[in-house]
Amino acid sequence: MRRTTLNNFDGNGAIEVARGERAILVVPELPRDGARRSVDARLDEAAGLAEAIGIAVVGSRAFRVRTVRPASLLGKGQVEEVADLAREKDAKLLIVDAALTPVQQKTLEDEAKTKVIDRTGLILEIFGERAATAEGRLQVELAHLDYQAGRLVRSWTHLERQRGGFGFLGGPGETQIEADRRMIRDRMARIRRELDQVKRTRSLHRDRRQRAPWPVIALVGYTNAGKSTLFNRLTGEDVFAQDLLFATLDPTMRDIRLPGFDKVILSDTVGFVSDLPTELIAAFRATLEEVRSADLLVHVRDVAHPDSEAQRDDVADVLASLDLAEEGAPPRIEAWNKIDLLTGDERERVLGEAQRRDDVVPISAITGDGLDELRQAMAVRLRSGEEVHQIRLAAGDGGKIAWLHSRGKVLDQRMDEDQVELSVRLSPDNWARFQALESA
Repeated sequence: MRRTTLNNFDGNGAIEVARGERAILVVPELPRDGARRSVDARLDEAAGLAEAIGIAVVGSRAFRVRTVRPASLLGKGQVEEVADLAREKDAKLLIVDAALTPVQQKTLEDEAKTKVIDRTGLILEIFGERAATAEGRLQVELAHLDYQAGRLVRSWTHLERQRGGFGFLGGPGETQIEADRRMIRDRMARIRRELDQVKRTRSLHRDRRQRAPWPVIALVGYTNAGKSTLFNRLTGEDVFAQDLLFATLDPTMRDIRLPGFDKVILSDTVGFVSDLPTELIAAFRATLEEVRSADLLVHVRDVAHPDSEAQRDDVADVLASLDLAEEGAPPRIEAWNKIDLLTGDERERVLGEAQRRDDVVPISAITGDGLDELRQAMAVRLRSGEEVHQIRLAAGDGGKIAWLHSRGKVLDQRMDEDQVELSVRLSPDNWARFQALESA
């Protein structure tokens, strides 16, 4: 039976949980949560996260937590109810859709007599199972270690044991927990050095793309909004796409054609989710820099989802954490996906709202409806803010002349002895790139 490792760092190593493990799901409504997302939607999403790594949710409860208990998060009666449900359903795992402190996690384990994993640990496990590239695995391991470091605060016997010193200045030695923390810090430092090298390599690739005459479009959106399905439709590729949270993690880039563009690079990125662990945002920052360097962001939204607006806000929060909500961020349009799932008045309402906005295109990545309109909208937005520039080049400078033809719109071209004078309409970004190309 295939097993996944849940990082419930209880001091004895990671806990192994078999696929198909029976679990109880608890969704606490905390005072700080606000009303962005309904309880039912949170229950469905948390169950989907568990399903993503093969955990079987056999029971669930939602509790309103008026006062957060430092020792257990939930109240005593609520913990007893969860324990009773776990015994009734013969569940060996408790999933809490919130961030738990190590003390709260340990208390719930003792009271419920089950293994416990919180939302952060669950998402980290999904990323750990899905990461396919060497870079992705490094990023996930870094996030895991960051999370693990916060778990090493339990003063259990084996963590209090001292290691004897050695050499002339050995002294009384160090405790096991100090040794564990040092090992984690050392490993995190090595991973960061490896990721820095990856970052430098990516930067070189980006620099080459900046000099090449191809704009970059990045697909962003909530997990399971249909980004990979749309990517496959636009590129003709067969990137893994399934009705599953975090079906794909590693970014994929392919070239496509758009009206007026011979070649555009389309990038499919990792899906976002509400309360995305800060450890993951930090670890995946190098990968997500591809989003920051894009010429255009296409936010793919599942408009058939009951919490579509809340998902939009969650994506906006993650983008803001990447400094993509500030002045100078790439332009953005929204692709309202899954309109094939809408019927009647709801469909008319969504289509009517989309028609009133110039930054929205309703589509169905499954049926192909609206994709021609999306291609046109992307091309138009890539050319927004264009200005006409008069440029003189040597007649033999064919590379730069070809660059201008493919990246801009050449309105006029005249030969003057050994020089060519071009009148070219370019976007501000492409004009800046051409100036960099000239000075290189």
